[in-house]
Amino acid sequence: MRPPARSTERGAGDEPRPSLRGPGASFRHAVLRDLAERVVALRPGERIAVAVDGFDGAGKTVLADQLAEVIGGLAGAREVLRLSIDGFHRPRAQRVARGRGPETFYEDSYDYEAFSRAVMDPFRRGEPVTPAVNDVDADRPVRPDPVPVGADTVLLVDGIFLQRPELADVWDAAVWVDVPFEVSVPRGNGRSPGDHDADPEAEVNRRYVGGQRLYLAAADPRSRATWVLDNTDLARPVLHARTR
Repeated sequence: MRPPARSTERGAGDEPRPSLRGPGASFRHAVLRDLAERVVALRPGERIAVAVDGFDGAGKTVLADQLAEVIGGLAGAREVLRLSIDGFHRPRAQRVARGRGPETFYEDSYDYEAFSRAVMDPFRRGEPVTPAVNDVDADRPVRPDPVPVGADTVLLVDGIFLQRPELADVWDAAVWVDVPFEVSVPRGNGRSPGDHDADPEAEVNRRYVGGQRLYLAAADPRSRATWVLDNTDLARPVLHARTR
């Protein structure tokens, strides 16, 4: 299943979108196939939930979409359900009620209780999940149809802050999509129109970069992740396996 429309406060999706087909795509495809085989080897015959975590602009959404595509092409492929934490943004008024600094970006962006009720709890029971509760761009609630899950479904969820304390124990595995801020900030800015400052230390980027630094300090997500994928060079990503 394709995820519902995704966005952060800066704009929809993770750009650019490297192809898995055509000239020059074989290296990226081989790396994602390696990762896909590692994912499907987890708990055969059981449902598993995998986080695709990283900075805003790291390429999480594209990577998770492509990973789902590659898993679907494997022999004896497991069913994949693709969701994004962006479907669980709090309403805008709640996100900025305490100001627009880094702290509110980290602490107030998402409704993790709603995510648990709508997705994780029913998924673990084998019941249909509700893929989103809020359209962040329209800033309104949504009520999509529940999506059934199978006995061995792989749930791939992309987003920021996915290994924070409220969520750290819900995943069977996590991928940290690793890029420096010097790369992620221009990528993230490039998703929305207008003039942007590529400098991570610029005041206009303080809310986002500062909030993600709070996350790094609180959760140490790179060290917690099952796999780290260096996505700095989109054509030649590097996969590192880690021990949780």
